[in-house]
Amino acid sequence: MIDDILAYNKRFVEEKAYKKYAASKYPNKKIAILTCMDTRLVELLPAALGLKNGDVKIIKNAGGVVTSPFGSVIRSLLVAIIELGVEEVMVIGHTDCGVQHIDSEMMIHHMKERGISQESIDLMKYCGIDFEKWLAGFETVEQSVTDTVATIRNHPLIPADVKIGGYVIDTYTGELTVIC
Repeated sequence: MIDDILAYNKRFVEEKAYKKYAASKYPNKKIAILTCMDTRLVELLPAALGLKNGDVKIIKNAGGVVTSPFGSVIRSLLVAIIELGVEEVMVIGHTDCGVQHIDSEMMIHHMKERGISQESIDLMKYCGIDFEKWLAGFETVEQSVTDTVATIRNHPLIPADVKIGGYVIDTYTGELTVIC
């Protein structure tokens, strides 16, 4: 499959198809979106929000959550806000999220089935990682969005003038619901 992607990319560049995607590194709409890596959102989310290339910064991870106050999500938001002119942040969860109800014990069991050793798991715990919490899902997408918004709003390095809101997008219709 990767070979097919690389072949397509070669044609894409040769045919100069990239020209229609030209944009600045500064988001036109001065918005950053934190959302889930769900495959259904790749085209649906920008289409449902009327976004085009260059409009916003999109940060994606499993569940669209902040798992650490000093992790890559907060770092990305800080770069977007401080260096790239972002003035508003949208946290967008979605219906039927795969992270909802994930059980950390089952995840650890599946890791072991895939060849991850107990010693590697113990090392994470020894390094101070609350492995069970780090791997856990959430009960409701609405609560996850609310918690994530609160984490960003209350972070000591996020400027107070940045508007931060929480939403849930329907993965079937694209309808956006305001949460907070």
